[in-house]
Amino acid sequence: MALILFVSMPQMVAASDSFMDPQGPIAAIQKTHLLRATALIMVAVIPVLILVPLIAFRYRRRRNSHAAYRPDWDFSAKLEFLMWGVPVVIVALLSFYLWKATHRLDPYASAFGEDPALRVQVVGLDWKWLFIYPDLGIASVGEFGIPTKRQVAMTLTTDTVMQSFMIPALAGQIYAMPGMTTQLHLVADVPEVMQGENTQYNGRGFTKQKFRTVAMHSDEFESWAQKVRENGIRLDPETYQMLAMRTDRDEVQAALSTDKMPKDALYFTMEQDLFQTILHRYHSGKALPVDQQPGTASFGQEVQQ
Repeated sequence: MALILFVSMPQMVAASDSFMDPQGPIAAIQKTHLLRATALIMVAVIPVLILVPLIAFRYRRRRNSHAAYRPDWDFSAKLEFLMWGVPVVIVALLSFYLWKATHRLDPYASAFGEDPALRVQVVGLDWKWLFIYPDLGIASVGEFGIPTKRQVAMTLTTDTVMQSFMIPALAGQIYAMPGMTTQLHLVADVPEVMQGENTQYNGRGFTKQKFRTVAMHSDEFESWAQKVRENGIRLDPETYQMLAMRTDRDEVQAALSTDKMPKDALYFTMEQDLFQTILHRYHSGKALPVDQQPGTASFGQEVQQ
């Protein structure tokens, strides 16, 4: 059942949250790959489902059976060829398609969309996703705006436990870990609102760690970016510390939202290279103190006090 969502910029309805309803070329290939693999597997499964009950019925114990009784039979070249040949062909075809799809759907590959790509840095927190647009000087939480027909090059990390980023209607999931980066490239074909989420369970706020991905025409995306720039609050170290605390979407919204922001999204402006600062905190060779590690109960206690 379609979920109707209303967003302030631009006005759109309907939300896609499955690769079975693809909104971009990557998800479309994933859907085709699933259907092709399912069809090949059914070549082996359907005959088994049909023949097993038929054989059991024909050779059941009964009087005056017309089924041939051959107690000394032990080999049939035709049956051996059929039983082994068909699975070999299926495995070979599946291996070929898997190899082809693996290279085609490489999340690090940039074969989709048009250049130049829109760079987005993604930080996983408890329990929200922070989207940083380094070339635009803006950031957002709860709303991920992207232009249509343009490649989006994403670099992901977390400032807490390992998480799994996924926008099913656009691309498959990819893990993000503290102190490390992974990459994901995606393209949206048409203006649409899609759901994104974390698929790695990480505590009480897991079910709320979702966001809406808003694909819009390039001119609408520019207007959206300008709106974020005009209505966002400064993402300084103090604000980031509040954002990085163990709070779910509703709690952080209540703490940082203003009247100029949507009810389920936060807008920020920024100048410093926050992403690299977050990433390099884990590269000193020493363990971070507990009170400086987002995701721990003691992080940000001085802010609360």
